[in-house]
Amino acid sequence: MTAYTIDFNPIIQLTDDQFYQLCRANPDLKFERNAQGELIIMPPTGGETGNKNFELVIDFGIWNRQTRLGVGFDSSTCFKLANGANRSPDLAWVIQERWDALSPEQRTKFPPICPDFVVELMSPSDTLKSTQDKMQEYRENGARLGWLIAPEQRRVEIYRPQHDVEILEAPDTLSGEEVLPGFTLDLRSLW
Repeated sequence: MTAYTIDFNPIIQLTDDQFYQLCRANPDLKFERNAQGELIIMPPTGGETGNKNFELVIDFGIWNRQTRLGVGFDSSTCFKLANGANRSPDLAWVIQERWDALSPEQRTKFPPICPDFVVELMSPSDTLKSTQDKMQEYRENGARLGWLIAPEQRRVEIYRPQHDVEILEAPDTLSGEEVLPGFTLDLRSLW
């Protein structure tokens, strides 16, 4: 399966509320919207990718419960980025103070905030270029740390502000660095 991009801009430019309503009216579909306002229909993940996402969320969730430093999100959460895009990383995290600064309505709908930390776990239907573009978009919109994990290639790309992308070949672990103090992800189960 592949993602499809539809450009409705010549006909209508969806407002944030219209995009939210479209997503709510079609709960069986996963939508994203790029900075140009084009609608992206995302395919569901397969079993292997879904299981790897699940394991990643568990490890991260345990750390987050213990530290209580922020709020974690799964791939169903859509964030409104400053550039106008609506994106749903496979895993996201926002530091508590930034999350608390949002109004209750902002937290209920698509939060208008770029996560401090994002993970994109490549599935067989993802293209490397489009996923790298998303990671770059997160970084440009304020993400402090991002991991693009490509299990089939046994490769990780690390995105940080004002740094070149760091590429690791088959690392055993990843450090949450100063963004996620004390968090270490064991990747050996993904390879």
